[in-house]
Amino acid sequence: YRLKKELFTFSDNRIAVHFQYEYHDDNGHWFRAYGNENWIFADDGLMKQRDASINELTIHHDERQIT
Repeated sequence: YRLKKELFTFSDNRIAVHFQYEYHDDNGHWFRAYGNENWIFADDGLMKQRDASINELTIHHDERQIT
């Protein structure tokens, strides 16, 4: 499992990120998931709400972008 997140923007108690991660199953098949997340934090600093849009596709080992 490899994860990459990039901060889009932040303001007050909200942030928006773009993410991409790659992983494989027990049979060695690789996948890439990517999308956007919006987070809202409560006053105590804990995450109050998370909205995500996630796309996933099957990739070949040689197509990995995160190593």
